Amino acid sequence: MAASGGELTGSQYILHHLTNAKMCSTDAGLAFNKACADSGFWVWHIDTLAWSIALGILFLAVFRSAAKKADTGVPGKFQCFIEMIIEFVNDTVNSTFHGKNAVIAPLALTIFVWVLLMNIMDIIPIDWLPYTAGLIGQYGFGMDPHDVYMKVVPTTDLNLTFALSLGVFVLMIYYSFKIKGFGFVKELSMNPFNHWAFIPVNLVLELVTLFAKPLSLALRLFGNLYAAELIFILIAMVGLFQLPLHFIWATFHILVIPLQAFIFMMLSIVYLSMAHEKH
Repeated sequence: MAASGGELTGSQYILHHLTNAKMCSTDAGLAFNKACADSGFWVWHIDTLAWSIALGILFLAVFRSAAKKADTGVPGKFQCFIEMIIEFVNDTVNSTFHGKNAVIAPLALTIFVWVLLMNIMDIIPIDWLPYTAGLIGQYGFGMDPHDVYMKVVPTTDLNLTFALSLGVFVLMIYYSFKIKGFGFVKELSMNPFNHWAFIPVNLVLELVTLFAKPLSLALRLFGNLYAAELIFILIAMVGLFQLPLHFIWATFHILVIPLQAFIFMMLSIVYLSMAHEKH
């Protein structure tokens, strides 16, 4: 539960909102939140997992519904909206990706819509869903509402943004070897200095560049959404006037939400296009 500013100090309130709901394994079995601090095996951020999976299912359900209702007649508003998104992503792929791969366009569509949906969660007033979770924990399970945590914006969790970027990175490596074969190794070892004596230097330079791609993908998305979330939390601390201020900031932030989804999709397409370039 996100307690109000009167129940917690300012720093406690901020920390509460920035803390994920955690589940971990201990010698005694499964544990939650506070008991996870000393866990040395694994910790699951169950709020991040739940919201990202739910939004992924929502994406699949909406687009499946649109596909089933599609016909050759005059499309309705819902179908037009879905077709606009698909055409936008398809045009972006056609203008950016120069290889031949039937996976890239569906992948780009999935990345764009899924990240967009996760980002949109940021404009929901900061206390609404965590407060509801706190009430459920208090009256349904007898928990102290201050021990119930929920971050509803999955992209403010660095674990999720890294998972997305690592997925793109794995595809980059896979297609680089599939398309280029041993030429990919030569690409790393013989650039920028095309001489065998510089192979160690080339490998260092190229590997740093290679590993910087998923790192920058993850940190860019995380940093922008985390900063925006922090501003929403600070706005919520003003109390009575938080909703007008919230919606004023949300009006500006609504530009960042699709932009970050587009940038993540665009860079993923560019990286995969580079993996398909044989030269």
